[in-house]
Amino acid sequence: MKKTNTITLRVPEELKERIENMATLQGVSMNQFALYAFTKELSELENSQYFKKYLKGKKKEEIIKGFDDVFSKVKPRNVEQWDTL
Repeated sequence: MKKTNTITLRVPEELKERIENMATLQGVSMNQFALYAFTKELSELENSQYFKKYLKGKKKEEIIKGFDDVFSKVKPRNVEQWDTL
């Protein structure tokens, strides 16, 4: 089992109530829900920083060409009628 640490976090009462309500709806403890929310948000922030760094200095056309290159490698497939827009 990984070592865990304890932190004390002061939050406004309204936010605490929202966390409690969401944890209850999800069927988990406040601690589990807060850990999930922190982890999810940190991952999104880290990904955002990665892409900002990766795309820095690149021109829009270069980025679009990269997407086009990747998508051109996707093989066509039959799509059921119910799965189309």
